[in-house]
Amino acid sequence: MKRIQTIVIGAGQAGLAMSHCLSERGIAHVVVERGEVANSWRHERWDSLRLLTPNWQSRLPGFAYAGPDPDGFMSLPQVVRHLSDYARASRAPVEERTRVTSVTIDGGGYRVATDRGDWACRSLVIASGACNLASVPACAAGLPDGIAQLTPLEYRGPAQLAAGGVLIVGASATGVQLAAEIRAAGHAVTLAAGEHVRMPRHYRGRDIQWWMDRAGIHDAGHDAVDDPERVRRLPSAQLAGTSERRFFDLNSLQDAGVEIVGRLSAIRDGQALFSGALANCCALSDLKMNRLLATLDEWAERAQPEGLQSIERFAPTRVPNPPRLTQDLTRGKFRTVIWATGFRPDHGWLHAPVFDRKGRLAHREGVVAPGLYALGLPFLRRRNSALIDGVGADAAHLADHIAGTRGRLAA
Repeated sequence: MKRIQTIVIGAGQAGLAMSHCLSERGIAHVVVERGEVANSWRHERWDSLRLLTPNWQSRLPGFAYAGPDPDGFMSLPQVVRHLSDYARASRAPVEERTRVTSVTIDGGGYRVATDRGDWACRSLVIASGACNLASVPACAAGLPDGIAQLTPLEYRGPAQLAAGGVLIVGASATGVQLAAEIRAAGHAVTLAAGEHVRMPRHYRGRDIQWWMDRAGIHDAGHDAVDDPERVRRLPSAQLAGTSERRFFDLNSLQDAGVEIVGRLSAIRDGQALFSGALANCCALSDLKMNRLLATLDEWAERAQPEGLQSIERFAPTRVPNPPRLTQDLTRGKFRTVIWATGFRPDHGWLHAPVFDRKGRLAHREGVVAPGLYALGLPFLRRRNSALIDGVGADAAHLADHIAGTRGRLAA
């Protein structure tokens, strides 16, 4: 069995940032990766996906975008190249193609079993991602035979879909992007929307991420929100990695011919049942968007940044009147259902009493237990903790904690 001070599980942006911060503090470590560097970006995203954050915001500890298009949005190959370059530049000690099969408490540290041998460590950082598994509702079991089911982890592009209609369940960034792409490919598309976050791509002449960054909203910590757990569960904003369209919201999708229905509440006897609360969900989303814009305007009034355009507001979300409440799934309208209903991490290999009553990893700003840490999860310490741009500050915080509690590995 090999022994080392610290093991980091996962070589995506979180694991690589953690490695850089550990190296800066002289902490011996290894990064264990089930596939290759940036494995999820390589193999578990759809082909046309681009980052939702501009290139200038792809900042990592000791590394930043230096290309010719700082206001552009990276494609998947560009993300992979960016992270691979980072791994090389920081000389991250990555053990690729090494799958963790079990983590157990071992004396004053942890034993990490892999398919290439076992390790013992004093401290362990779980940086394996927040989107390992698709969250599929139980009602999926009620879909009639003959309707294909996909999750965003399996979807690659419209060419893989059977001819015919597509029902997309979920109106987060993933759901609206897939709805737009699949509709543009000629499929009839219905989008089932519950709670969602409407947001313009750019506002008053600046990208919305510029506003979130400059106004300090991304840096907001737990003390700035009433319910951190609820913030962690919020769907991602309805954005896409392009500045050519201001909105990827329900209005723009309806303009493109997508039918909008309420949240899918059940499937019974071949019937899809949709919530009648669509109007309320849309009104609440519009209200929150306008509150955010007002907050940004207030900051701009104080900070007086140059080059801003005039204050503006946007038309409310249109709601079908009346909205569809049921759909017979046995008549052949839909050939495919895509479950854009969120993701969750996979910690099935972690055998330790560190989970809450809902099976979620319990932590306090990334500290799970003595010597055990988590990184890259939503709102770990700040609103942007799960973004490439936010993971570095969290990694530095945890590296300081590890350095402060460093001790000799038991023999």
